[in-house]
Amino acid sequence: QVQLVESGGGLVQPGGSLRLSCAASGSIFSLNTMGWYRQSPGKQRELVATITNRGNTNYADSVKGRFTISRDNAKNTVYLQMNSLKPEDTAVYCCYRGQGYGSSWKDYWGQGTQVTVSS
Repeated sequence: QVQLVESGGGLVQPGGSLRLSCAASGSIFSLNTMGWYRQSPGKQRELVATITNRGNTNYADSVKGRFTISRDNAKNTVYLQMNSLKPEDTAVYCCYRGQGYGSSWKDYWGQGTQVTVSS
């Protein structure tokens, strides 16, 4: 089992910045992908950004140029730096970790942290 603990959400004004963190613990595999998804009321969960253990990144078009995902493999932690935040970025942001080999790949989710962008 893997536990994911998120931190860093909150209320911020439009144009502001926030940094989310997510630390993984438990049965850690070196082959993994970590990232962030978000869900707002009435909408489906959507990918925000992911990063592999080798540092390959993927971003939603809506956040490219504003958000940056990074990770510290020694700490099993992933970060999401969010700049130039917009009201439409308001959502619950959930940390994701997928790990394993072939058919043993498993997905894990954090409980989520609320990000509210409002004046």
